[in-house]
Amino acid sequence: MQTMMERGNTKNVGVLTFARKRPGFDQEWSQVVRARCLEMLSGMGYTCVGADRPVLDDETIHAAMDRIEAARCAALIVVQPSMTDGQFLLTVSQRWRGPLVLWVTPERPGDGKVSSCSLVGGHLWASLATQMGLPFEFVYGGPLASEDESFGKVEEDLRQAILRASAVERLKAAKLGLVGTHVPGFLNVGADPSLIRKTFGAQLQQQSLVQFIDRVRGAEEAAVAADLAEVHKLGLHGVEEASDEHLAMNSRYMVAIQGLMQEQNLDAMALQCWPELGATFDQWPYLAVTRLTSAGCPVAIEGDVDGALTALIGTLMQIGTGFQTDWIEHDEHAIHFWHPGMAPLGMCNPRDQADGPSLGQHFNGGRKFVVDAPLAVGQPVTVSRLWKCDNRYHMTSFEGVGVPARRKVTGNSLLVELEGETVPARFDRLIHAGMPHHVTLHYGHHADTLAKLSRLIGIEWHR
Repeated sequence: MQTMMERGNTKNVGVLTFARKRPGFDQEWSQVVRARCLEMLSGMGYTCVGADRPVLDDETIHAAMDRIEAARCAALIVVQPSMTDGQFLLTVSQRWRGPLVLWVTPERPGDGKVSSCSLVGGHLWASLATQMGLPFEFVYGGPLASEDESFGKVEEDLRQAILRASAVERLKAAKLGLVGTHVPGFLNVGADPSLIRKTFGAQLQQQSLVQFIDRVRGAEEAAVAADLAEVHKLGLHGVEEASDEHLAMNSRYMVAIQGLMQEQNLDAMALQCWPELGATFDQWPYLAVTRLTSAGCPVAIEGDVDGALTALIGTLMQIGTGFQTDWIEHDEHAIHFWHPGMAPLGMCNPRDQADGPSLGQHFNGGRKFVVDAPLAVGQPVTVSRLWKCDNRYHMTSFEGVGVPARRKVTGNSLLVELEGETVPARFDRLIHAGMPHHVTLHYGHHADTLAKLSRLIGIEWHR
């Protein structure tokens, strides 16, 4: 069987381009706009299903939707080259249960008559959708010639809208796993399967920690040996100095996690790591977690299911799994983020540098293996967190820039400077909204797109 990530097809998009039965507006311009829209989408790598002919009534809408459903499209884009009857929104929404991407286009340049009222039609549909509780994305602009200065922005706006809309749909088919429960005392990250299902449509499957420990012990020796060979190829400082006996223990973790996720068709997983795993095997699974997240597999530690869900969302949004971290300390304008050593390798300093990733021992007790490495600086950073409070989900996302650390600590850490609201004021506001002590870091500017994703899903967003 396949996971949701493997089944999804984000390159197939449904496209409804509306035409008019009655004369009106500039239909020649509408034909130009329609052709350019499809050309832009094709140039972005999408296969447009349902766009082979315009739709203009219920019959043609249903015929196009039949083809779109058969192709299992990841998103549905509605283009109004000229203003379209709002009644058709109801017809479309009866066939498509996910978010719509409403793409409206400019008037014909130059003097003369109004050519399309595309924005008016899109405004009509958007306000009606809001009144009816239908989620949607709204993109305005283009498609003009590629040399036009607005072309790139419209293309990126459209790409992000499609990603968000498809992420919502793919989450409905997602399957999350939880090994054990949250670690002792971390009640604020405890999982709520019913609320996950109600909010996202995803399901949560739990496995006992005892079963997982048996799986680690029973890992096939051939698979362990093959994985050990991959560890030696990583180029991490300290690998060659470590004994194969110790490295093989972490390969057992790796084989066990991969086997469990494949067997149960999991798209993301949270693992209760301490104290049981360290006490049982005298070693932590953090090297395996680093390798998994580096490969784009959403895995969270300390039984933080919402952290795993955040990593899955990052994967669906094509920004990576991110780094699950503690908010360890702050001053007026900077936050020091830290966790004991399981960051994705791509977020760390390069492996050929002196302060590149190296195998180390856990700061608390000295057990193997963590991946010690400061995170790379000089890049924009998005901080986010998904959490539950008052029987509903919340999310925050805000941005800063990674700067050189003021002190050196083991594990993985990054100092992030913020502008605007002071950090203590932000922290006070977020903890009073129930935000847990884990957050996720991604490189890049992603706060806005995560805020819009929250709106699509119906999550309360906090700036």
